Amino acid sequence: MPTSPTDVTIEDRATTDVVALRRSVAAGAVGVFVHWFDWAAYAYLASTVATVFFPSEDSTTGLLAVFGVFAVSFGIRPVGAMVFGPLGDRIGRKRTLTLVIFMMSGATLTIGLLPGYASIGVAAPVLLVVLRLVQGFAAGGEFGSAASFLAESAPRRRRGFGVSWLEVGSLLGFLAGSFVFLLLSTGLDDGQLTSWGWRIPFLVAAPLGVIGFVIRNKIEDTPEYRALEASDTLPRRPVRELFRSNRKQMFQAAGLMTAMHVPFYTVLTYLVTYETDDLGHSADTAALLSTVISLLGLVLVPVFGLLSDRVGRKPVFVGATGALFVLSTPAFLLMRTGLAGTWIAGLLLGVILAAILGTYAVWSAEIFPTRTRQSGLSIAYNLTAALFAGTVPYLMTVLISATGSSLVPGPYLMLVAAGGLVAALSLRETAGSTLLRPEDVSEATPEQ
Repeated sequence: MPTSPTDVTIEDRATTDVVALRRSVAAGAVGVFVHWFDWAAYAYLASTVATVFFPSEDSTTGLLAVFGVFAVSFGIRPVGAMVFGPLGDRIGRKRTLTLVIFMMSGATLTIGLLPGYASIGVAAPVLLVVLRLVQGFAAGGEFGSAASFLAESAPRRRRGFGVSWLEVGSLLGFLAGSFVFLLLSTGLDDGQLTSWGWRIPFLVAAPLGVIGFVIRNKIEDTPEYRALEASDTLPRRPVRELFRSNRKQMFQAAGLMTAMHVPFYTVLTYLVTYETDDLGHSADTAALLSTVISLLGLVLVPVFGLLSDRVGRKPVFVGATGALFVLSTPAFLLMRTGLAGTWIAGLLLGVILAAILGTYAVWSAEIFPTRTRQSGLSIAYNLTAALFAGTVPYLMTVLISATGSSLVPGPYLMLVAAGGLVAALSLRETAGSTLLRPEDVSEATPEQ
């Protein structure tokens, strides 16, 4: 089959302009970094934020309120996805990338400057809730914008490697937030941390956001989007088109993403609590293992992304979810044998998670047509995150309490892995495929 002029233009641009590709990777990953840096800082500083923004008579109530604000900001992300996903399909990836990082970093900076309850009373928690809602709303547009942009900017034969840097940005942001908290908690006493130290991570996020805004504002939009724009076939109602023509892809992407969300939150967040509360290890040891797993992920995620370019998305993802299905329960059995067993099992789960992280985003991006790619990625990602990611710690705690068995996380991960396997086996191989399809640039129907 002859190659269309559009295909040649897209492929030549992506493969020859290495500098532009690197700039695109930076533009795609920087917002995810800022988001996860803020997420980690807020989570680690929860008790301090509770003291600053809520009445001090009951510390437990204040802490619950802080986590409630955290949950609300998580829950509003699907709303942001419904706005920014279709917006990106209509006005471009670049514009939504720029808008969401501006909103996220602006809200983060304002939180860092916000007076506490002692200064302005009930207005303090109200403003905190509003700002966290703004952050969550903007975060709902980050993944879909960034994943679409990276997939459409990367060379066809190295697309898995390029998109994998999205998750490297996530891990780096998480680690950076943890590291800043460690510096603050060891370098400041409780009084200093409560009076001004807690503001530092939020203020630091502002210049990071400015850097990201500048990078994103200078980039060109993707060749695929510009091809739609040039042919005057941009979708007018992307969500309607998505649910009419791409429902199957939505369910398939949701399966891939759920198989990422649950292991991610289990291994990198819940496992710390599990080690201290159920296995009796020290908090320092648990935190160290979490850090080592994250560092391992930084190395392995792009390796698995590159491997998926060489052997295909399906072999890597099916192999990873198959390993998760087979090894999850044995891993949690191994953890019960002692500290050495906990480390071996944790690192094993970390390797499996890295393989999933290295492939799920690029595969999800490749199964959607360009016309509805950002809508599909945004909605599938944020709905599955709201349903399955944020519920991991709560659900695991409830199930362990109800059953009396500390092995519960193993079967739960098996169930999630089975869903991911079903989704993966229903998909065709897409490595090296062309993202701009004939139907993308055909004359749009009035309903579109």
